Amino acid sequence: MNVKETNIMIIDFRNIERKEVDGFKGGNGPFLTKLADDGKVKIMHNILPAGSSIGLHTHTGNCEVMYILKGTITFTFDGKTETASAGNVHYCPSGHAHCAENKTSEDAEFFAIVPETGAI
Repeated sequence: MNVKETNIMIIDFRNIERKEVDGFKGGNGPFLTKLADDGKVKIMHNILPAGSSIGLHTHTGNCEVMYILKGTITFTFDGKTETASAGNVHYCPSGHAHCAENKTSEDAEFFAIVPETGAI
């Protein structure tokens, strides 16, 4: 959903088509996303299926906030590994690198916001 084309302030993910990306950011397996993007901020509702990963990438000119809604995701952030589960937030500031892997047998669901560094 391109929110630049609307005058709404409510994003209803029930009305946004889910897209499947294979090997997101160089990772392995499928990645499912519903995306709202106004050109300054990306707001996403995502599913990282069991056994799938998001490849290592560096945030330059933006950051990422990931709130885990369901399941467990293992993150590698600047070379250090940490695990986040439902109710936890993983944050990757601008200038830092991270990747994510679902090492469990259940899908992980998370909400992500990627604003331009100066957008907020």
